[in-house]
Amino acid sequence: MGGSSAEREVSLVSGRDCAAALGEEGFEVVRVDAGADLCARLAEIQPDVVFNALHGRWGEDGCVQGLLEWLRIPYTHSGVLASALAMDKERTKTAFRAAGLPVAESLLAPADEVRARHVMEPPYVVKPNSEGSSVGVYLVHEAANGPPQLSAEMPDVVMVEAFVPGRELTTTVMGDRALGVTDILTDGWYDYEAKYTEGGSRHVLPADVPAEIFDACMEYALRAHDVLGCRGVSRTDFRWDETRGLGGLFLLETNTQPGMTPTSLSPEQAAHCGMSFGALCRWMVEDASCNR
Repeated sequence: MGGSSAEREVSLVSGRDCAAALGEEGFEVVRVDAGADLCARLAEIQPDVVFNALHGRWGEDGCVQGLLEWLRIPYTHSGVLASALAMDKERTKTAFRAAGLPVAESLLAPADEVRARHVMEPPYVVKPNSEGSSVGVYLVHEAANGPPQLSAEMPDVVMVEAFVPGRELTTTVMGDRALGVTDILTDGWYDYEAKYTEGGSRHVLPADVPAEIFDACMEYALRAHDVLGCRGVSRTDFRWDETRGLGGLFLLETNTQPGMTPTSLSPEQAAHCGMSFGALCRWMVEDASCNR
């Protein structure tokens, strides 16, 4: 849990709640704030399983997965390749396009060029190519006077993606099963604050959408999970422009380490299917392995 990514605080919350749930399920749990001494800490603890509650870089991008493979410690969630691939939004889209899954038009561009001119016709979204949780997301409206003035913290190369109006939907896959579709309602953009601030968003589960859209989200999420080679639990996010019907449904990204508090989207969907938070955490531990 924890780590050094931009999502450290979220990871600490996920880790705290998962550790508490696993303790209640009868497991002996040691909490590790993942730092530069992680390898030594794991050698000292000698765990039977690592429950990976890290988010963002190092914990979600294949790095810690590679370390755990090297140490031959079974771990939860996706393996090295799927984690690295899903963390790179543009490469994920390339894989989705090849599989016939619908994604919005996008490109990678130097941040300085994005600050200097519109590299795509507005409206569009600018985001880091390899961060999650809506960290550093800029929405450029159709009536924008000029290009976005990205902060200095943004990476040198960013993703620019055509903005899809409409609703934010998400579907969790657990093993080989899609759990449901949630409609995420916010007053504005579903950004970091909306995700993690109490009252920042409202979740409608199951989503009140036509059966065709519901079924497509379930099917697309399963296909995305398989295309990327995910294991354990993943969550795929969508935008749906309801004025265009099924043609307005687009995959945004697949999260290989979705938020894991009892009120997070994936545990909510598991609960809707009759699985408690503790039971979900137990399933993930029992699903853990190497060679993922």
